[in-house]
Amino acid sequence: MKIFPLTLLPNDANINFMRLRWASITLAALLMFGAIGAMAFKGFNYALDFTGGALVEVRTDQPVDIDDIRKDLGKQGYDSAQVQTYGSGNELLVRLQPREGESSTQATTHAKEAVTRALTTAGATNPHILRSEFVGPQIGRELARNGAYALAFVVIGFLFYIAFRFQRKFALAAIIATLHDVVVVAGWFAITGHEFDLTVLAGVLSVMGYSINDTIVVFDRVRENFRGMRASPYEVLNKSVNQTLSRTVITSFVAFLTVLALYIYGGGSLRGMAESQIIGIIVGTLSSIFVACPLLLWFGVTKQDLLPKAQDEAALARRP
Repeated sequence: MKIFPLTLLPNDANINFMRLRWASITLAALLMFGAIGAMAFKGFNYALDFTGGALVEVRTDQPVDIDDIRKDLGKQGYDSAQVQTYGSGNELLVRLQPREGESSTQATTHAKEAVTRALTTAGATNPHILRSEFVGPQIGRELARNGAYALAFVVIGFLFYIAFRFQRKFALAAIIATLHDVVVVAGWFAITGHEFDLTVLAGVLSVMGYSINDTIVVFDRVRENFRGMRASPYEVLNKSVNQTLSRTVITSFVAFLTVLALYIYGGGSLRGMAESQIIGIIVGTLSSIFVACPLLLWFGVTKQDLLPKAQDEAALARRP
């Protein structure tokens, strides 16, 4: 490894990734179907964003530490309390899930009492409740439906874009690799039981963008090599992955450090999003190396797929 300029892997690396294609595709399939099984049979630990609950808006005379408020609410039985500051920093928005058996009126009353107690414990003087109300699960269902629409929109958009820029086989391989990454990240939250809220949904959608970007960089090199090399698809795909390997690893490592800092220092409200992005970057990097190009080889991509003129000539030759 050279430090200046930074080179983690030699530019002439020659690792035979295609020889591992069946093992890597099988492992990726097992991970994906395991994640789907976890989502189907265990489900998500949905947060207040999706389940509904009591919402309390409060103002204090001076800023208070929201982590202290969250800890105190946890001691009072509100383990998944969401506490956010807004405006000048003295105003807080607190969302609490109702306790079992509580009506909406009881949940709102108990939430106000718990928030006032937590603020007093955290050192706030004269906390003033600005608003308190109960948000029903209907809002959560709408959010979940909108999230599904966003996911479908992104997938269809990617499919058309890559098919237009490259070719249908490339689009199909990229979408499968990207969906694999998204499903594994979502499955992680189902398996671990970590809370699934709107920030996690945002993190999952951002994983799609990161994963597809990494895959397109590799596919760009595949297209260039198909045009410039006289070699079999096996050799072209292997060479392309090796040529982009250093760039892929360095970019992923830098992105990983960024979200790791967010996970450590971003506070509880951003931890779910950072966690989803950490898992997504790791899985997305591995899939762009071990899944996307092996899928292309499996689909039988050839040089002619990227040469419209050659396709036309082949079609003319088949005509009677």
